[in-house]
Parts: sequence; C-alpha cells; structure tokens
Amino acid sequence: MKLIAYHLGLEIPQLRPAPVERPWMEATTSRFAYRCLPLNIANQYGWELLSPVSFEAEWDGGDHTTAIKITQLDDGWPEPMTHFGHGVLTFHVNCLFRTEPEVQLMVTGPINRPKDGIYPLSGIIETDWSHYTFTMNWLFTRPFHPVRFHKGEPIAHIMPVSLPMMEAVEPEVRALEQEEPDRWAGYQEWQVSRNAFNQGLAAGDPKALEEKWQRGYFRGIDHTGAKRPEHFTKVAVKPFPKG
Repeated sequence: MKLIAYHLGLEIPQLRPAPVERPWMEATTSRFAYRCLPLNIANQYGWELLSPVSFEAEWDGGDHTTAIKITQLDDGWPEPMTHFGHGVLTFHVNCLFRTEPEVQLMVTGPINRPKDGIYPLSGIIETDWSHYTFTMNWLFTRPFHPVRFHKGEPIAHIMPVSLPMMEAVEPEVRALEQEEPDRWAGYQEWQVSRNAFNQGLAAGDPKALEEKWQRGYFRGIDHTGAKRPEHFTKVAVKPFPKG
C-alpha cells in the first residue's frame, strides 16, 4: 500500500512515524503506563505532523475570528490562524496526500497526547480521489487560558482507513459460552487469575509484588497458553523520505 505526500512547490510539513513515547507515560511510576500494550500500539499507529512554528494562543470566548489572539514565538511557516471562528484554531497542511482506491486518510489529534484547554478535531478525507488540501483544527475548551505549541510538537496524526470496509462490517452480538466454549473457559480462568493477582497485590503478597503485573496479553499468550505468532508489540511504520 502506498501513501504519497505530494508537495505543492513548497516544503511539505514535517512528518514522522508516531513514536511510542509520551511525556505523561514517562512520568508514571516505574513508567507503568507502557505496560498497557494497546496504548503503545495506538501511539505508533500512523504518522505525526509537526508544528512548523512555536506560538501561544488564547481565546476570549467569542465567536469571531478575532476572538483568538496568536503570538508567534519564533520563525516558521505556515503560521496557525483563526479561519472559522467559534474558538477554532487552524493549521494549514501544505501538501496533497494520495491513497490507493477505497483507502482514505483519517486526520486526528496526536494520539494519547492530551493538551490542557484545547481539543483536536478529527476528520476523514477521501484522499483516493480528492485534489483538495485540508486543514487540521483544534477547538478551545475554555476561554482566557493561554495554550502554547512548540516548533516540532505534534499537531496532527494521520492514518489510512477504509470507508468501504467500515460499511461492509455487519455487527453481531453472540453468547461466548455457547459459541466458543474453549475461549469462554479461557476467559473464566483469566478472570479468576486476575482477581487473585489483584487481591495479592493489595495484600502485599511477595510473589504478586515481584511479578508487578500480568503479562499474558503483552506476550501474546492466547486462551490455550500458546503464543500467537502474529502478535504485535510494536508497529514498524516507515518514515516519509525527505524531499
């Protein structure tokens, strides 16, 4: 599968494979947040667009475009702007992405990177045919709270998605115990084990304290005790070439 970023005669935005590290995860006790494999995988699932400039922005609560004051702190282009009003901060993405047929591009905020006072908005663009560029937008969540972005800080996260695949999904609800008794037994065994482990941690059981956390899912061990060969503990996303 190809994901192409066409430059438009000017330098394209800085793009990088999304890293696993997050400042708030680094700050957790013994970096325990990294024990959550689903978080780690989501962190790496796609590419980040980086801010070309450092700036501070503040919204006064109004609806007009003048309600956001932007103070640029260093050189860089393109600068963020207030195009839509209503507390929306806008970044222009100066390139045209192209995906393969029936594959679109989801553009969202930097995954698992909370930012106080402002929230990233998400969109899906039909990059398999569109000749239109798009913007990345953030919505202020409270007025008179200065928000600062630094040059090189992620402002967006992109990943391929498929609208036809989504429409083809047929949701169902089934009883696990009747449909897959072996997996049901595995779930029951895991639930008992998890409860006992958590109780051991709370009671100061030496074995539980030494183990610290159960690693079955992280290691890719299924309900039979076998290791799944297709299990992912990281995502090897390829970088965009420089050009």
